[in-house]
Amino acid sequence: MSKSKLAVAAVIVALVAGFFALDLAQYLRLEYFRQQQAAIYAYYSANPLRSVALYFFVYVGVTALSLPGATIMTLAGGAIFGLLWGTVIVSFASSLGATLAFLASRFLLRDWVQERFGANLRAINAGIEKEGWLYLFTLRLVPAFPFFVINLLMGLTPLKTWTFYWVSQLGMFAGTVVYVNAGTELARIESLRGILSPGLLGAFLLLGIFPLIAKKIVDLVRARRVYARWTRPRRYERNLVVIGAGSGGLVAAYIAAAVKARVTLVEKHRMGGDCLNTGCVPSKALIRSARFLAQAKRARELGMKSAAVEFDFAEVMERVQRVVKTIEPHDSVERFTQLGVECIAGEAKIVSPWEIEVKTADGATRRLTTRSIVIAAGARPFVPPIPGIEKMGCLTSDTVWNIRKLPARLVVLGGGPIGSELTQAFSRLGAKVTQVEMLPRILIREDPEFSAMVMRQFLAEGVDVRVNHKAKEFRVEGGQKVLICDCDGRDVRIEFDDLLCAVGRIANTTGYGLEELGIPTTRARTVETNEFLQTPYPNIYACGDVAGPYQFTHTAAHQAWYASVNALFGSLRKFRADYSVIPWATFTDPEVARVGLNETEAKEKGIAYEVSVYGIDELDRAIADEEAHGTVKVLTVPGKDRILGVTIAGSHAGDLIAEFVAAMRHGLGLNKILGTIHIYPTFAEANKYAAGVWKKAHAPQALLRRVGQFHAWMRG
Repeated sequence: MSKSKLAVAAVIVALVAGFFALDLAQYLRLEYFRQQQAAIYAYYSANPLRSVALYFFVYVGVTALSLPGATIMTLAGGAIFGLLWGTVIVSFASSLGATLAFLASRFLLRDWVQERFGANLRAINAGIEKEGWLYLFTLRLVPAFPFFVINLLMGLTPLKTWTFYWVSQLGMFAGTVVYVNAGTELARIESLRGILSPGLLGAFLLLGIFPLIAKKIVDLVRARRVYARWTRPRRYERNLVVIGAGSGGLVAAYIAAAVKARVTLVEKHRMGGDCLNTGCVPSKALIRSARFLAQAKRARELGMKSAAVEFDFAEVMERVQRVVKTIEPHDSVERFTQLGVECIAGEAKIVSPWEIEVKTADGATRRLTTRSIVIAAGARPFVPPIPGIEKMGCLTSDTVWNIRKLPARLVVLGGGPIGSELTQAFSRLGAKVTQVEMLPRILIREDPEFSAMVMRQFLAEGVDVRVNHKAKEFRVEGGQKVLICDCDGRDVRIEFDDLLCAVGRIANTTGYGLEELGIPTTRARTVETNEFLQTPYPNIYACGDVAGPYQFTHTAAHQAWYASVNALFGSLRKFRADYSVIPWATFTDPEVARVGLNETEAKEKGIAYEVSVYGIDELDRAIADEEAHGTVKVLTVPGKDRILGVTIAGSHAGDLIAEFVAAMRHGLGLNKILGTIHIYPTFAEANKYAAGVWKKAHAPQALLRRVGQFHAWMRG
């Protein structure tokens, strides 16, 4: 804590301690005021301005220091100054004192609280920034909440000081009038219970509910404004229509059918979306074949003289399609029809907030009416507008599965997860791969040591990794394809035969009616939604890649639950989408898996943390499998075992991370993981040993010294 904070804290502590040490509270009791009432009236008659100033100063001080007695002073204000002037004086004094308490709390404690608990407070902070005035106004209207607690807690949030002041002034006004008025009748009041009668408390509770009712009315007015130019159908044929049959759309439709809603699923391309057809499934099938080739080259490590593998690239790619077809029934029309979902193959367009027009392959058009809509239109590969790229026959993660001839020289544009996975797979299959990344390292979202770990493996396998290379132009020179890159201000030429672009994906937000309805998109070019995944039209929701902020199959499914449940039951209760524990993995070799914060993000956000690192090279099973490489890195709250985030690199990292995901989701710390039996010998033991690293660093040394002394005494 800085010297200025220590000084302010010392002054506050001294004033509060003096208040109680000198028993000044006796002067802020109802009995004392009654005894001195005549003298106080006389002093006020003789010195009106001085009395007002003294009263105002004391009231501000009592409120600012959160001392008991503000209620009695409010009553006294009414008794001394009358209803009008008493209300004016108390209103400004209480608001000013509350603001000073708010500022003191902010100055002394907010940085510490946000640093220590920032991750847990993220949702609260977002709510305060968006509608903090409403929360504060509601709390001010209900005297059941101690005002001094509200002052101190609000100081820990991002609420602006001016907002706090004017909302406090307005919100406390009704209560101030009631108490000041009661003070004018002070002679009749026997105790404070006389003020807080059941009827009065009921009135306050009604006042507290009023802002919520007002917000509901505002929401209805906004909805009427949004829907003003549309004609609502008299009845709805369906409860829900889902656009897109990828991961998010399938889960949304499944949930709706499970709760007996009438739901229609519209898909213009293939059931299963990108994940099944062009993403997760085919890429992992390709990676498995490529890994087998890499393992064959390591035969001597496993005690064998040699191992040779003959393969045909076209057959490998056919195997990929066979895997897709094997999984395909899980996402098929037949399965979802049996579940109760109406599946329509066609191109959907939202023509009104309750109507969708579907154009089928035979040219026919159907119009569907529905109470709610879930948009799960997915995303597509982004091809940057680099000069000449349109002449290169550019492959993407959507189209690469169609090739049957192995590229001799392949340029992979992009160093993210997709680019890195495909880079290694094609290299292992025999292509000469050059990976081009404009940033200083590949896998930029991971901590530097994990990026370096993967890059070292790429280089060892013969991949030409070019970081800090920004693609400027594509050319064809003498029949030869050439990429010109800018590296530290100089041009670098890279010759190649085929180009695979993997620089990211862009949400599908055009062509199905968003423009006509005026549904906006974000700067990330996703559909704009609120915390409930609602668009500006309260009955239209979005989930998955089209909504962001994460483009993972599992997060699309996660969001789909919120979107479908809110769409079906939002009039009764809505649920905010929870992104507090989102895991992901990059399936390179070594795999890199992560959940929560990594060290890079913790530093950027100013979040305090401790690091516990366990090297998988020490793990018995990893040694036995010749996979003794990798790291488990755990970030925890300083001095505690609460997990802030975990990154794992190594064999089976995507599986190992699951234990930490469950622990974070259910509030379990490293002590619980350490106390859980893990089968020997398994890779999962790495998680327990990482917890052991933390425990060893926090061993009670003083206690252990005493125990050592006890054992020495026992030996005689």
